[in-house]
Amino acid sequence: MPAISSPLPRRGLTVLAVLPLLALAACGYGSEAKDDAANQKVAAGAKKIDGLDSVKIGYFGNLTHATALVGRQQGLFQKELGATKADYATFNAGPSEIEALNSGSIDIGWIGPSPAINGYTKSGGRSLKIIGGSASGGVKLVVNPKKIKSLKDVKGKRIATPQLGNTQDVAFLNWAAEQGYKVDAQSGKGDVTVVRSDNKVTPDAFKAGSLDGAWVPEPTASKLVAEGGKVLLDESDLWPDKKFVITNVIVSQKFLKAHPKAVEAVLRASVRTNKWIKANPDAAKESANKQLEADSGKSLPPAVLDPAWKSIQTTDDPLAATLDTEADHAVKAGLLAKPDLKGIYDLTLLNKVLGAEGAPKVDAAGLGTD
Repeated sequence: MPAISSPLPRRGLTVLAVLPLLALAACGYGSEAKDDAANQKVAAGAKKIDGLDSVKIGYFGNLTHATALVGRQQGLFQKELGATKADYATFNAGPSEIEALNSGSIDIGWIGPSPAINGYTKSGGRSLKIIGGSASGGVKLVVNPKKIKSLKDVKGKRIATPQLGNTQDVAFLNWAAEQGYKVDAQSGKGDVTVVRSDNKVTPDAFKAGSLDGAWVPEPTASKLVAEGGKVLLDESDLWPDKKFVITNVIVSQKFLKAHPKAVEAVLRASVRTNKWIKANPDAAKESANKQLEADSGKSLPPAVLDPAWKSIQTTDDPLAATLDTEADHAVKAGLLAKPDLKGIYDLTLLNKVLGAEGAPKVDAAGLGTD
């Protein structure tokens, strides 16, 4: 992502044809989540929304998807959907979630900016819309302090990112370029060796000494710190106001057109979940951890959970200008041709919900449907 001295984000992108995007490996198609018996209770007299039996919601088992984790655990999505069941699926990678959205296996999802951009551009702007924000922050460069003592020591080292072309991979490639390092984006070879490593295995690789550091989201960053790593850089420090989008809410355009009331209900639940998280940070942290345990069979220990939670900010604002900048970074890295992102956002329903909740409206930084 941009260096501290970088200019503010541009507001638009030139219309050019999109090159074939990165060959991204999908880590599984998404697992159906366990039934939430305690949180699927339907209030007496509740009706189905838009006549739907269910709304299928996807998210990652990451703390950067805290809104989805807490909203599910607290039953807030189900509450807003009434007699329409909230069905859930969890994913390990953005491409597999986009595939699920395109196939109709999910209707709405929480996802990072790079997969959202890729999904939108590869479909010629027909597959999805970003309809809300969810989180900012929660990304760090963690290093072995015996091998790397300052930012200049990163040169010549092996640094992990989660996946070729994913949000953190693009961020690290951009940062490395701004340090004057030359790195081939596809192979990861150059002045710094970029190792694409699944977040699930990165802590073990770091502990074994095969990695010198990693540019990763939470809770992976805090897991590395627990293994003796040191935070060398918090990506939030590289952005104006220390805010940048890490998680969006997306929806299938087909589903949005057919079932706007259901989409509005999910967005209302998202806004109310974020409000509850901010009012009850400790309870929300435990709720998110409880859902992580339900999804993966394992909760996070306090040494990992506490610092990870502190570095993430939930937000209804999609921080659209920063998504524009993230797309520009992918272009500069050679991973994406300059796309036309005009229309990627449709914040109509979100702003309707925010207005009803007495909250300020948000904007699409020139990339909306208007």
